[in-house]
Amino acid sequence: MKDSWPEFAQHDSLAWLLYPRMVAEFPEYVLIATDGDTVVARGFGVPFAQHAPGRGGELPAQGWDRILMWAFSDLRRGVEADTVSAIEISVATGRQGEGLSGRMLAAMRENARARGFAEVVAPVRPSGKPAEPDASIHEYAYRTREDGLPHDPWLRVHVRAGGVIDSVAPLSMTITGSLAQWREWTGLPFDAAGPVRVPGALSPVHCEPEQGFAVYVEPNVWVRHAVALQGPGA
Repeated sequence: MKDSWPEFAQHDSLAWLLYPRMVAEFPEYVLIATDGDTVVARGFGVPFAQHAPGRGGELPAQGWDRILMWAFSDLRRGVEADTVSAIEISVATGRQGEGLSGRMLAAMRENARARGFAEVVAPVRPSGKPAEPDASIHEYAYRTREDGLPHDPWLRVHVRAGGVIDSVAPLSMTITGSLAQWREWTGLPFDAAGPVRVPGALSPVHCEPEQGFAVYVEPNVWVRHAVALQGPGA
């Protein structure tokens, strides 16, 4: 499925290592939507122990990267999961605007509920943030419209679905590369020190030409979804 992820996002080290393992080891949390024989949307989630010793039930500042580490660490050590985290919801290029992202979110919530979980969390990548890369994520995450709903379209989908904005994950994904790699990924020169605004990035990429590298630290926004279990009389 062709999606809208920017090229540089394909080079997160943890994604390279763990994405194939999600399909192999957590297949029951991999969801797809089809139109005939065509995949039009996909969703990945992982179970993890949010309330394990040392975690305290707080969602990590390292967001997306840390959740993947926790999920596979818990699986390896046999730690019982108590929460499902979304990892990705993507809609095929050309199929945006049809409500598929909201339907995939609903399916992810229902899948978690059916498997006995009472909460889904999501390190949300705000879809409108690339248009404002210099804006503080701490301000942007809580910016609202006149109707009280989030300013950001993707956060708005989550809140309309019953999600609650919990906190900011300022270090959710870290992507490093040589200057040559960043030039290949973006088509930009990467020849001056300091912030570089890259299409699709939620914040500027920091370029260090004298050291020969650039690094991107992506902020996300943690959203919690309560998915109350159904019981007699519920």
